Formats: sequence, structure tokens, C-alpha cells
Amino acid sequence: MGATLTLAKFASEFETDAIPTDVLHASERCFLDYLGVTLAAWEEPTVEIIRSLALDLGGNAQASLLGGGMTSLTNAALVNGVASHVLDFDDTHDPTILHGTGPVMSAALAVGQWMGVSGRALMAAHSIGFDVAARVALAVHPEHYDQGFHVTGTAGTLGAAAAAGRLLGLDSNQMINALSAAAAQAAGLREMFGSMTKSLHAGKAAANGVLSALLAKRDWVSAAAGLEGVRGYWSVLSQKSDVDRALAGLGTTWELLNDGFKPYACGVVTHPTIDAVAALARSAALPASEVASIHCWVNPYVLELTGKREPTTGLEGKFSIYHCAAVGYLDGTARLRQFSDDAVGRADVVALRSLVQAEIDPNLPTSAARVTLTARSGQSWTEIVTAATGTPGNPMADSAVREKFLDLAEERLGRLTADQVADEALSTARLPEVRSLIARITGF
Repeated sequence: MGATLTLAKFASEFETDAIPTDVLHASERCFLDYLGVTLAAWEEPTVEIIRSLALDLGGNAQASLLGGGMTSLTNAALVNGVASHVLDFDDTHDPTILHGTGPVMSAALAVGQWMGVSGRALMAAHSIGFDVAARVALAVHPEHYDQGFHVTGTAGTLGAAAAAGRLLGLDSNQMINALSAAAAQAAGLREMFGSMTKSLHAGKAAANGVLSALLAKRDWVSAAAGLEGVRGYWSVLSQKSDVDRALAGLGTTWELLNDGFKPYACGVVTHPTIDAVAALARSAALPASEVASIHCWVNPYVLELTGKREPTTGLEGKFSIYHCAAVGYLDGTARLRQFSDDAVGRADVVALRSLVQAEIDPNLPTSAARVTLTARSGQSWTEIVTAATGTPGNPMADSAVREKFLDLAEERLGRLTADQVADEALSTARLPEVRSLIARITGF
């Protein structure tokens, strides 16, 4: 049985009741986090541009924009998907750096609202769609990423198609066509990091996944081996692939359990460094004026992805290990306010940023870092982080995920509604239908 067919049968035929309870709850946690990061981004210029365009283009009012308004299924998936990724605050699949929930949940939520599905069906679609996306990514990681592809945009398209197709009730043959059509539309270039187009990858993955599933529902025919074919996704988009890695443990080992949440609103590879400098600031209690240097040893991806020495905008700050280390030391965290344009230009941040040094240690995984703080007096302290906060090795509790959501969503929803949404999202699998929760969020 080919890989495309194997994943298609899994996506269309795996029984919801066979999905482990902890996996469904992981989807609930992802849903809450997704709602928070998406709502918090709603006033961002990137979101305003794509939202206004979607509404100007028109279309039947089939699904909600989470910040208000309704549009077509594909446009709702597009806008919500973009918004979910704008702040670089969304969940991350630790083995592949895939931000899977943005595309998958945006697709599933649009179709699920349109069809009036239960919360359990929505969580099952996310669990399975995320697994498909992660497995597609695993087959070609790290070569695919190293070649310059943004895996959230590429693999995310197939995960979105699987989730949408499951909710539409596709059979395995239709699901093959959906996955192959999605593979043909998979796109995302790492050159776009630091620009508005990075978040477009997540939005287009969601929209193209929905489109692929809708076409397949109408008996659109695509190739049978869109993934493993000689000119298929894995061969064309990577110099090396491992199909066995993609399919190992399918239905018994769930990649959603290798997903993590971001406590900081920046590139995930910077998080262990932020953990380390924040810990050093607490333990050493050394005023910034007395700091001689902050030396960071990091995974090679850190300098490749976040090596901007002198960021000039908040967005650039998200991709600067130097800025992240400076605000982590000064503020003890790196939330949204640490990545405003004003924060990047703060005098104390600029001064400390100049004292940050970063050096590659190829033996460190992406979730680890080693940092040495040296005082002007010559005294030094070292902090080693082996698993950054929020990663599978050091997970955030439900209470921490909820706190993050409230911090992000309270201003938009109000405390009472935000609390109600948090309660319902963390128990979505018990909701008889999802439309009422969406109405609570959007106001209609």
C-alpha cells in the first residue's frame, strides 16, 4: 500500500473513539492556544490587509472570521490561518519545527462550523490532520527545511486537507485525491521569514487544504501517489526522504504529543536562551549596568534563523537571538510587548543587546542552550537549559496554557467571556456542537 493511500485511509477511516483521551485533550489545549494567538493578532496590519481583502472579494457567509465577520470557507480559513501565525506565538512540533495547528485548525474550524459538527468531531479532525502534517514533515526533515522550505506552509497544507476532508466525510479514495491536490499546492519559502508573507504560508495552507477537500468531495481526481511518486511531494521538495519514518506507529503513536506551546512570542529556537538568561537574572541579581557579557551557546538553527544582530522593528526582533536574550534578561520574559517597535529601540535593550554573544554548539538540540553571564567584576554564572519551557520535555500545564490565552484574549473578549471561552475550549470534546462557542468568540 502506497504512503498516500495509507495516510488517506488513516485520515478518513480511523475511528474517533479509538483516538486516546490524552490526544484529544492535547487538541483541546492546541485549540485554546490557537484562539488566543489568533485573537491577539487581529489588529495587526498583516491581518487587516488580508481580512479586508477577503471581505472585499465577497463570497457566501459560510464561516466566521474569529475577530468578527463571515465569509466563504476558503477565505475564512485563509484569514484565520494568517492571523494564527502573525505573532509567531503558535504551537510547535518539536521534531520538525512545524507550526501545525494554525493551518489544520483554521481549515477544520471553517468546515466544522459550516457543517455544524460536534466538538469531539472537531478535535478528532485536528488530532488526525496534525498527525498527517507532522508525518509528511518527518519524512523529509531536516533536508526539506534546510533546502529553504517553510514546513508550516508545505506539510501544513496536507494536514489541513486531511482535517477538512475528514469532516466532509471523504472516503479513502476521495481522501487520496484531496491529499494529492494539497501536495500540488504546498508552498512556503524561508526567505519570507521576517516579512508578512511568512504568515501567509499558514493561511494559504489552510485555504488550499479546504479547497482540496471540497474538490475531492465533488469527485475531483488527482494523482494516486502525490507524496511518494517519482515526481511527488517528497521527491521534488527534498533531496532525501524516509517513508518508513513517516508511517511508523501510525494510529498508535501520535505526533500531537510531540507538540509544544510557546511561552515567548518569538522564534521557538530562541526559547531555551530566554529561559536561561531569565534564570540568570534571578539567580545572579546583577544589574544590567554591571553586565560585561552574555555568552550564549546555541543550536546551529538559532543563528541561521534568528541571527539578526541589530533589529530595527519588532518583527525583526522576533528573529534576533541578541534581542531575545537582552529582553529576557531585563524583563524576565519575552511576550508581545517585548517585540513592539518601541521595545526594539529601548535604550537599555540596545545597550545590553550589544553585550550579547552567540556561538554555535552543534551538540545542542534546538530545545537546549547554555549561557554564561559575566560581570564587570569578573565573576561569572552559567545556566544550562536542557528542555525549554513549553517543549514536550518541559510542558506547560493546562493552567499555564489558560493563563497565556487570558493574557492574549482578555482585552478583546473581556474577562468574563474569555474565562467562558477558556473553559469550553479546554473541554471542546464534550461540546455537542461548536457553533455556539464560535458565536461566543465572534459575538454573533
